[in-house]
Amino acid sequence: MAKQTGSSSFILLYHRTPFEEKITNTGERLWVDQKSPNGIIPTLRNLFRTRKDGTWIAWRKIKNNENEKDEIIKMDQPAKFNLKRIALKEEEIQSFYHVTSKECFWPILHTFPTHFNVNNADWKIFEKVNKYFAEAACLEASEGATVWVHDYNLWLAPAFIRVKRPDLKIAFFHHTPFPGNDVFAILPWRRQIIESLLCCDLVGFHIPRYTENFARAANCLIGANKGPKEPVSKNFIAVGSALTEPYVTSWLSHAGRQIQLISSPVGTSPDLIQNIIKQEEVQKHCEEIDKGTKKNRKLIISASRVDYTKGNEELLLCFERLLERNKDLHGKVVLMLACVAAASGMKIYDDTQRSIEEMVGRINGRFSCIDWVPIRLSTRRIPYEEMVAWFLKADICWITPLRDGLNLVAKEYAAARKNKGGVLVLSEFTGASVLLDGAVLTNPYSHRQMDEAIEKAINMTKDEQFERMSSMTTAVESYTVKDWAEEQMQKLDNFTD
Repeated sequence: MAKQTGSSSFILLYHRTPFEEKITNTGERLWVDQKSPNGIIPTLRNLFRTRKDGTWIAWRKIKNNENEKDEIIKMDQPAKFNLKRIALKEEEIQSFYHVTSKECFWPILHTFPTHFNVNNADWKIFEKVNKYFAEAACLEASEGATVWVHDYNLWLAPAFIRVKRPDLKIAFFHHTPFPGNDVFAILPWRRQIIESLLCCDLVGFHIPRYTENFARAANCLIGANKGPKEPVSKNFIAVGSALTEPYVTSWLSHAGRQIQLISSPVGTSPDLIQNIIKQEEVQKHCEEIDKGTKKNRKLIISASRVDYTKGNEELLLCFERLLERNKDLHGKVVLMLACVAAASGMKIYDDTQRSIEEMVGRINGRFSCIDWVPIRLSTRRIPYEEMVAWFLKADICWITPLRDGLNLVAKEYAAARKNKGGVLVLSEFTGASVLLDGAVLTNPYSHRQMDEAIEKAINMTKDEQFERMSSMTTAVESYTVKDWAEEQMQKLDNFTD
């Protein structure tokens, strides 16, 4: 029987669509840009400018009692490509994404094994959804096409693709941390996950530490052979903090195949940020911040989601200690905590948000006076132009997650502060900590180190600020989000040619 092939030479698997769908009052479907123009989605879309005959595969939610089929949509922007949307029922999305991915895998990936509960996972549904994506890719791919799979919720797709279409080139990028072997091994499905990733031609991670953790897991758990280690790229800080690695494994071999490994951190878009800064809307936001929040005070910005991995509670306790020790700062410093509320209704996130709100209320109750409230809390999703304005006005950006795969906010702050000084206080447990030489690194698990870091930031001289920020701005400009995508695709093409 002849092998069935499609017409697309480049297939991208990502659960999110390249544009947001809007239905008008008249029932007309519109595709609008994502709320944040600086994520990876615009860059992934732009790949279709140079890779013709492409298909983007995502999901769409249907009701449990519906039997709608997958749909193909012809997109015109930013180039002509197909959008294939896999019809997933509400209960499938809830199980696959919100429960198995977020409640089961997420705590392991971020090294919070006490939050892991194997009983929450429905592995069969996770397998089924991954198979849907894989089958869609196989159906659309032309002979020898490239398939680029994104993130841990599609861990199993490469194995399904390889069995059905051995002619395809498969790349995978892991957007979260990859934990140490002893933590990853907690997952009962560890072997199936690793073996699926070893069906790829290329597997990418943000930083060398995650690459090494994966290589070690593949070697220890299923016996994959490790290739030689090489010095890490000059883009990375090689020694000195929690996530640094001086050398990294370049490839693995398993079952007669060689798998290339790459450490490739997602970049930001510095030119886009500089263009946004010039917008009249951003300047108006800056004026409002000056009048409404800053008022000649030292402004600290922290931005993240409501998540137990993000360290918001530890940050708030540190800020409370700062105000306890330094009465001279009362009325002279304000913290803007932009902490987007989780929408999934998961109990652990609800509890985390409640704790954050209670802490903010207690601290403001202790220290506020008639003309000064020390903390502003926002749980709404702040439009990107407004967030850029906060970056422009903030003297300090305070980003101290307990664990984070990369953290683009830190990079975006550095891009926005070009030639402006400012201080970035950054957890050494973020991937960005091995990229931004100039940040004030701290250990969010240590009260003493957190206290010292924020004191150092507040008291840093302008000259030191400019020197440090110049180093970080250079780093984000020398490796953008476009460079991130091109590096992986070039390595895949060179390897398989």
